[in-house]
Amino acid sequence: MSEMLGKSMRTLELPRVLELLSEQAVSAEAKRRCLALRPETETGEVLRLQDETDAARELIGLRGSPSFSGVKPVDEALERADRGGSLNTRELLTIAGVLTAARRTREYFREEESKQTALDRLFLGLHGNRFLEDKIRTAIVDEDTIADAASSELADIRRHMRAAQAKSRQILQKIISSPSYAKVLQESIITQRDGRFVVPVKAEHRGDLPGLIHDVSSSGATIFVEPMGVVQANNELIELEAKERKEIDRILAELSAEAAVYREKIQWDYQILVQLDVIFAKGELSYKMNAGRPEIRGDGEICLRRARHPLLDPAKAVPIDIELGVSFDTLVITGPNTGGKTVSLKTLGLLTLMAQCGLHIPAGDQSRVSVFHRVLADVGDEQSIEQSLSTFSAHMVNIVNILKEADRHSLVLFDELGAGTDPVEGAALAVAIIEQVRASGARLAATTHYAELKTYAMTTAGVENASCEFDVETLRPTYRLLIGVPGKSNAFAISQRLGLPQGVIEAAKKQMSGESVRFEDVLTQLESKRQALEKREQELDRLQLLREEDARKAREFREQMERAKENARSRGEAEAHRILADARAAADQTFSELAEMRKAQARADRALNDNEARAELRRRLNEAEERLDSRSREREPVPKPRRPIREGDLVEIPGVRTPAEVLSVGKGGTLQLRAGAIKMKAEADEVRLLEGHEAQKSANKPAPRQGGSVRLPRAAASSELDIRGMETLEAESVVELFLDSAVMGRLETVTIIHGKGTGALRKAVHNLLRKNKAVKSFRLGVYGEGEAGVTVVTLK
Repeated sequence: MSEMLGKSMRTLELPRVLELLSEQAVSAEAKRRCLALRPETETGEVLRLQDETDAARELIGLRGSPSFSGVKPVDEALERADRGGSLNTRELLTIAGVLTAARRTREYFREEESKQTALDRLFLGLHGNRFLEDKIRTAIVDEDTIADAASSELADIRRHMRAAQAKSRQILQKIISSPSYAKVLQESIITQRDGRFVVPVKAEHRGDLPGLIHDVSSSGATIFVEPMGVVQANNELIELEAKERKEIDRILAELSAEAAVYREKIQWDYQILVQLDVIFAKGELSYKMNAGRPEIRGDGEICLRRARHPLLDPAKAVPIDIELGVSFDTLVITGPNTGGKTVSLKTLGLLTLMAQCGLHIPAGDQSRVSVFHRVLADVGDEQSIEQSLSTFSAHMVNIVNILKEADRHSLVLFDELGAGTDPVEGAALAVAIIEQVRASGARLAATTHYAELKTYAMTTAGVENASCEFDVETLRPTYRLLIGVPGKSNAFAISQRLGLPQGVIEAAKKQMSGESVRFEDVLTQLESKRQALEKREQELDRLQLLREEDARKAREFREQMERAKENARSRGEAEAHRILADARAAADQTFSELAEMRKAQARADRALNDNEARAELRRRLNEAEERLDSRSREREPVPKPRRPIREGDLVEIPGVRTPAEVLSVGKGGTLQLRAGAIKMKAEADEVRLLEGHEAQKSANKPAPRQGGSVRLPRAAASSELDIRGMETLEAESVVELFLDSAVMGRLETVTIIHGKGTGALRKAVHNLLRKNKAVKSFRLGVYGEGEAGVTVVTLK
């Protein structure tokens, strides 16, 4: 890098920006590298640096910055360890700190969660070594302490040391606590001399406490004696301390050897961590400056939008728009002193240098910066008494050097070009210098007060005027840069505001040439018209923005109405679909219930028809049997009993041949009989007394059969019983007889009609059915059977 280029960077205050950058870095090496940053001259390299800063800024916004607190130089220590040297605790802890930082930084980078960035190769290049890191951390507590856990041998040595110390202190404690030594001791304390435990003894009693003298006080009144009783314990402690030092040296040598094995990877991790520290410092500075990435170009074009000088207070700095190399290659900036010309020039050069260093720049979106091989600047008053240089001479020395180095890859900045000498000669010299720089192909921006340069810019292709705006009403600069408008120095207006008498100002005006006055008047009129046009344009812009805002609100309202109509239509359609779906579901459920009811009715009808057919068949069979039995009875006369029939006798009804027990005998000779579960009445002459059988004492003991088979009487059984209106007790007896009849009729299903009412009759019937052994199951009727008003009984 040439001396002029370095001087230009200092003139444009790049080192001050780099100081701000170094404040964001953490490690000492990263801070040094920040201060040593230099602009890159290759477009590809600048793009890579900008990509890295972009990625760092994005990661900082998502997760904050990784920690680089433990990143310290390790090269020298590792080189010594590689040569077989033993490192001290501080050096080993530094190595552990680098390993810890590498591990945490690698953990900070979540490869599966992050999109691909320019920093991936750096994060993935970190090795880390958790085993060595933990081993060093476990063995070394701090720079002055080796942990007992460093080795089992060290732990055993220190255990014996503590025992020896306790033994020595115990003996000494007895001595200082003993009344016999109270006059001998200067103080009742235990202290150490040369690493051995001693007690302070009065000089005049040195012979009263046998032991070794290790020290004498400065006054000579006190001697420090090691009692003979603790000499052996102290000797043992000294030996143990020597063993401890030896074991510590062995541990440090072992850890150093392990660090040497991984020397290259640890050094690699250190370099990557420093590089990442610098990159994340750029990201932090970007946030601090509210900066952004510019578009990087290689064609010499610069276009800055709302650019701010990074060293000015952001709350006070006025953003400027400046361009160069788009439609012109030279920019001539004019305007009053303190109007912002030099700041504009420095902003142009400094932001270009920052972008080439990989830094974001404090400028708006769509800003563009080109990469130059050299940014050469002559800015400020460099008068030097020591070198016998006037202001003009100092400037000219810089200009000569700039003209030597300027080429088509250069950006050249001149402040107050041609100043410090005769105005006529200075203006002519300034025009010639500009022509020379343009001939070299460089991009040029210059500030001046010379009217000749304003005229030159207005009449020369590729050269453009610019001015720093001056408010003629308040007589104060606004610090806005206006491209395409030549500026006035406004010396008369400023002098008048500062209190120069009006007569002096008028006299000065008379000294000006007529052409100069007319030129200044033209500039004044142009400036007034420009400001009026600008105000009008601002008002038009305001009205345009207002119209666009109204149009936007109208569009939003219309869209909201369309969405509301669409939502209402959608809700209506959804509600209609829901109602239709509910109706269909209800209809389907109704149809399903009707189908089930039809099936149940069909089953009930089939069961009823089956029962009626079965009952009809049984009835016909019973009638046939009764006709057969009546003919039999007609053929079989009933013999007259030899004695009157008594209660308990067994009788037989002719034709039925079923024995029945006589339960009672009525006054008219009517007999109450029971045959099984059936009770009946018969006259005495209608039955035949079974002679030879004694009256049975147990009503439950069946009578023996009389030759041949005995047939139960059969009667026509009904499949339906209606007990509505009956009392509970009456209904129970009727239901029992009905069930007996159904069993005898071999019916499978019968129906009992009890009605709904209060449910008492139904409850009594159900209780009776649960107790009846002939009942297999029962249920309430379904639709078509009478529902809860009937009970359908299934018999065994």
